[in-house]
Amino acid sequence: MPKYLILAAVMLTPAAFAVAQTEDPVVLPQDNPAAPAAPEVDKRIFGVLPNYRTTENAFPFQPLTAKQKMTIAVKDSFDWPAYLIAGSFAGLYQLDGQNPSFGQGVAGYAKRAATAYGDQMIGNMFQEGLIPALGHQDPRYFRLGEGNRKHRALYAVSQVMVARMDSGRRTFNFSEWGGAAAVAAISNAYYPDSRNVSDNVQKVLTAVATDAFSNVAKEFWPDIKRYFQHRRERRAERALGQ
Repeated sequence: MPKYLILAAVMLTPAAFAVAQTEDPVVLPQDNPAAPAAPEVDKRIFGVLPNYRTTENAFPFQPLTAKQKMTIAVKDSFDWPAYLIAGSFAGLYQLDGQNPSFGQGVAGYAKRAATAYGDQMIGNMFQEGLIPALGHQDPRYFRLGEGNRKHRALYAVSQVMVARMDSGRRTFNFSEWGGAAAVAAISNAYYPDSRNVSDNVQKVLTAVATDAFSNVAKEFWPDIKRYFQHRRERRAERALGQ
């Protein structure tokens, strides 16, 4: 599974990066002081997955404080679905036989679940909190919400390469890649079977590819949610009409 994620990231991010460069300039608050406030963003994808760092691209850019960035990182790290996600990855890793020194059975699963959660928590704290706060970069995903599906999908994937500084200027997403590298380096302390260069490169690419697919989910989740809401409404109308 990780190999497919890595392949997708390597193939899609260059094209998506080119798409992102054609976007309109960022609108700063002082350029449009009368603009309406952004609506509340759904904090759960499929009612479960945390979605604390998504905002709408259509509304004026408002930079976050260092405290707000750390708050996002903490919410994503310690929200209850994070433990379920870690448990799910642990099951996949156990089936795949990754980190054989952990063994099998309950003990092996517990070690894989703990380390999978550690990867998530460390990654969130570095990618969404520490590096953005120190480097003055915005950790949020700015949802496009319009245009054809291909363009939106490429835009979503491109955001692992492109980020905004607190000034609103677009630049390389060093928070994403620096955070992924930090996780890979720190994880060598608790992954005895994967401490060589090749394994660490794979860890970085897998983390970034996972975030790329997460961005796609964030981009299209409101559309998916509306689709199912409309289906329920149509069923309710048909039921009333009978």
